[in-house]
Amino acid sequence: MKTVLITGIGRGIGKSLSDKFLREGYAVIGTAFSSAPAADSGAMPNLTVYSLDLSSDESIAQCAAAIAAAGKKVDIHINNAGALVDENETSVVIETLRKTLQINLIGTIDFTERMLPLVNAGGHIVNISSSAASLTEVEYESHEPGHYPSYKISKTALNMYTRTLAMRLKGSITVSSVNPGWTKTAIGGAKAEFTPDEAAAHIFNLAVSAPETGQFWFNGKKLPW
Repeated sequence: MKTVLITGIGRGIGKSLSDKFLREGYAVIGTAFSSAPAADSGAMPNLTVYSLDLSSDESIAQCAAAIAAAGKKVDIHINNAGALVDENETSVVIETLRKTLQINLIGTIDFTERMLPLVNAGGHIVNISSSAASLTEVEYESHEPGHYPSYKISKTALNMYTRTLAMRLKGSITVSSVNPGWTKTAIGGAKAEFTPDEAAAHIFNLAVSAPETGQFWFNGKKLPW
């Protein structure tokens, strides 16, 4: 049985991803901000959930150590957890930027680096990015309620982590960024185009495939950086 590690499975795309992988016969290691994120996780023998707060260095270290101590290797690592802190802001607020970068970039990178020894050769690391990360396409977004610059900066930087990590791990582990699409979540809102299950479906297809490493994807197609 293959194993996938997914951050942020308490709701939205993360919950749908967890459910999808379980249905497909994977063992799922999930993390969530709360210690009991999935209502029925206790009835799922192939699901193990750990508490993780990406804004806390201590929480990251503790979660990584607990997963490592369980002794299970990972075939797919999906960095799904993230935050939109500046939804209605149109200019950079430094306090907001620091908080956003800690969760979406620094905490995510810290956790990933700690997990690298657990990822099997031939494995796949998938960073959940956003169309808002694309320097080419961001100005053409029509559904955004605000400019949310801190979120965009964090996701663009996460894409660069994808590129640099892919170079480091080339020939051993594939690394991808993926845009989930405008999805009905706490971040995307009720008017969004896709359901979490629909977004999870195309992310799953990417995660279980062997795409060209170091690329930015949406629904099986490359996106411009």
